[in-house]
Amino acid sequence: MYKFYMNLQLFQGEKTEQATPKKKREARQKGQVVQSKDINTALILLTVVMYIQWFSSTIIEDIVELIHYCLSFAAHTDTLYGVRNISVIMNNVILTMLKIIIPIISVAMITGIVCSYMQVGVMFTTKTLEVKLDKLNPISGFKRLFSLRSVVELVKAVSKASFMIYLSFSYLKKEQGLLVNLFDMSIEAIGANTWRISFQILIRNIMFMLVLAFFDYIYKRWQDNKDLKMSKQEIKEEYKQTEGDPFIKGKIKEKQRQISMSRMMQEVPKADVVITNPTHYAVAIQYDSEKQQAPIVLAKGQNLIAQNIKKRANEHEVPIVENKPLARALYGNVEIGGSIPPDLFQAVAEVLAYVYSLKSS
Repeated sequence: MYKFYMNLQLFQGEKTEQATPKKKREARQKGQVVQSKDINTALILLTVVMYIQWFSSTIIEDIVELIHYCLSFAAHTDTLYGVRNISVIMNNVILTMLKIIIPIISVAMITGIVCSYMQVGVMFTTKTLEVKLDKLNPISGFKRLFSLRSVVELVKAVSKASFMIYLSFSYLKKEQGLLVNLFDMSIEAIGANTWRISFQILIRNIMFMLVLAFFDYIYKRWQDNKDLKMSKQEIKEEYKQTEGDPFIKGKIKEKQRQISMSRMMQEVPKADVVITNPTHYAVAIQYDSEKQQAPIVLAKGQNLIAQNIKKRANEHEVPIVENKPLARALYGNVEIGGSIPPDLFQAVAEVLAYVYSLKSS
């Protein structure tokens, strides 16, 4: 008969558990978040292209006006190359180009910020700017270069570029009849048709990039969850760090109980009477008619604690009265420092009256 032995300790380090909220917060603080740059790129291109499409007439008017302005100086060749004229022309060219470019850049920046916020939210960290010496290690760099993630990124980049080229040439093939006759058209027609073809190619490629970016985001989310997974031992260690070692917590609670018990025992000598079961329960009662509206419980206990209360009462000559139902009712219904409930007034009053009669006799 053959026996197989398996060392279960080998599996203790296997990361099979989902990351805890604390692990996710720490990863976020380090800048490790799920974000697809392809989504940002595709949406930025889409908004820029759509902006140019919507405001193309205004952009063309500005460019034509600038060309007419520059050509107006051509008639004055004697003064065209003067410092003042060149300066004026350059200023107008720069202002017109800024008028065209700044809105496009603004649209791209706003889109990029919104896309990043939708994926990551508000986050500021300097961890990603820290210099990590392990990145300078050629062996580590070689491993990263040929890792599964690098291979996936390479395959993704090659596939994306190949399909985008295919989309572009397939549309150009569709418009080849127009392209052949393009140079027989007027300048306005050449510009309009060139932009229309370019717009259609860009939109097709951007739509493809968006679809690819969606799957890329899902993959990165899966990869991030996989990277953040924890072993059971790591979860135990984290619990100890956040919640405290159970052994230490037990010791703290035990010490707190001891302090509470000691404080309670110090109150027993102030009691007017201790009502007992007689062995299972003991409740110390105090009543000061000038300060209290009803008697209060100074101390209570069961079994060994009850015996200690009785011992403490005997040491300080506090009367002890046996009343099993009343002792059990007080122990179960009144907390330490609490007042006696109205339904027990009569029974407690009878005990106190009995104790006062013993003291006066």
